[in-house]
Amino acid sequence: MKIAITGGIGSGKSTVSAIIARLGYPVFSCDEIYGELLNQRGFAGKISALCGVELNPDGSLNRAEVSARVFKDKALLAELNRATHPAIMEEALKKCAGLKLAFVEVPLLFENGFEKLFDGAIVVLRDKSARVRSLSERSRMSVSEAEMRINSQFDYENHDFAEYYVIHNNGDFDHLRANTEEILNLILKQIN
Repeated sequence: MKIAITGGIGSGKSTVSAIIARLGYPVFSCDEIYGELLNQRGFAGKISALCGVELNPDGSLNRAEVSARVFKDKALLAELNRATHPAIMEEALKKCAGLKLAFVEVPLLFENGFEKLFDGAIVVLRDKSARVRSLSERSRMSVSEAEMRINSQFDYENHDFAEYYVIHNNGDFDHLRANTEEILNLILKQIN
């Protein structure tokens, strides 16, 4: 059984993933898989050419520059997603193969229609103001930059997630951990 973990930037999906991993379940991150792919010179070169960003002297991709460019240009972001996401998802599904239960943190699950590749999804929701504050603090960007990033993504606030497992991350860490464990128990009942 493959379960996606998703939510908007700053929602706490990585924290939910870490809680599940600490409980002993395999959790794979699409962001980490992307990083692994970027270590492949051909893949990094393809992304640098697409975004008009020169590779660093060591042959690695200047991810900060790519990020700054694509979040200001929706067409370029869409092009980058089309070029990278299928490869990332292919690697993620390979990692899940043969496991009874595996989780994959997928930041852009619904934007790409990848929810169809999973047996279920955990959607982490958080108030927008808390997401802006979290992103601003974590990434050392201004509040307006954080809002711009959030607004460029899927609208989690106005979507119906009734068919998915939903975690509302509007409390403290203990509350988030308890909610995550509750959802995990529901999933385990489903597969037993």
